[in-house]
Amino acid sequence: MDPLNEEHTRMYFYENRLKTFEGWPFDEDCKCTPENMAKAGFIHTPTENSPDVAMCFFCFKELEGWEPEDDPQREHKSHSPTCHFIALTKTVEELTVEEFFKLQKERHKNIIVKSCNQAVGRFEEAAKLRRAEILKTTLEEE
Repeated sequence: MDPLNEEHTRMYFYENRLKTFEGWPFDEDCKCTPENMAKAGFIHTPTENSPDVAMCFFCFKELEGWEPEDDPQREHKSHSPTCHFIALTKTVEELTVEEFFKLQKERHKNIIVKSCNQAVGRFEEAAKLRRAEILKTTLEEE
């Protein structure tokens, strides 16, 4: 994940987040419309088995299992209370350059944490497989 990739900084803007909600299963008569999801900082990241996965572009919190009455702002704050984006009191367009860079610094921290967590997960999975191989070899030798 390249934190300076223009694709990632584009998601600071509502219109770009909204474009990701093609195929979103909730569009009328509910609180979690594409518009409300995008306003809350979410982008649509569906999987084959979960068409309603949404992730905050800023803190990378993923949520799924949305119900029509779920309020995206409330759900985001509830599941990711330290997200700096959901805590903004201004729109991105209203931020000063200094405020934007401070915000971007926090986003970079989130990118680093996510990257490290993924690396730890890969290492733990590899260790589990290696451990199983060692046990299998040990049992075969007995």
